[in-house]
Amino acid sequence: MDEYQGKWALVTGASAGLGAEFARQLAARGCHVIVTARRQERLEALAAELQDQGVQTVIIPADLASPEAPGAIMAALRQKQISPDILVNSAGFGLTGEYTDRSWAEQGDFLQLMVTACAALAHHCLPGMRERGWGRVINVSSVAGLVPPSAGHTLYGASKAFLVSFTQSLAAETARDGIGCCVVCPGFTYTEFHDVNGTREALNRAMPDWMMLHADDVAAGTLKAADRGHTVHVPGWQYKTIVALARIMPLWLAEKIARAQQGRYRKT
Repeated sequence: MDEYQGKWALVTGASAGLGAEFARQLAARGCHVIVTARRQERLEALAAELQDQGVQTVIIPADLASPEAPGAIMAALRQKQISPDILVNSAGFGLTGEYTDRSWAEQGDFLQLMVTACAALAHHCLPGMRERGWGRVINVSSVAGLVPPSAGHTLYGASKAFLVSFTQSLAAETARDGIGCCVVCPGFTYTEFHDVNGTREALNRAMPDWMMLHADDVAAGTLKAADRGHTVHVPGWQYKTIVALARIMPLWLAEKIARAQQGRYRKT
């Protein structure tokens, strides 16, 4: 825990859900925290909460669906002479419906936020971590990136699979530099995610309580996994079991099961 004292953590998607919880837990470890998301009023409320823990906070409202956002965030930090020691890529959302139901502009924005912005921020932050000989890159993926996808949310599983592979490569490249890279792949978690994309009602009907994870547990487990040098972290025994089964069963069977289940909780 002492190694986090006085470090700077940049957390995206910090206005709610996992992003906000990562910010809280990093502050509890003594980190100063940079929070970014679209909703400034949410960031201000979170920053006030974190300051009560005796850490410094910086608020940078930004929409990471914009190609200019990662560079603008880093420019704002350079003006404050801050170089993040920890990066948590937590911003994300889901597009419902079939692939061609959405315009390419919407799909392009989705990829910018879910894939390109994560890669860009890591590219910006890693040189400073290398120079100091310590760092953490935590990417928030999903169990959807480890199992066969279903219809609807067409790019979601693909973007999350990218984050898994991307993190594994970064971990191999940076381990000798004192940098830990970890990707967390949670299943269904109590956050605003399903309220925003309109799937909350279907999810509540289909998903028993024991299948739902809690954001504070996910964040805490991920930080512990990163400290232990784990590259891929799947929270919860239920999702560890699902991922293990998906890997050992024939691919055609895993795909068939995914398709059979999709209507229970997907808004397509």
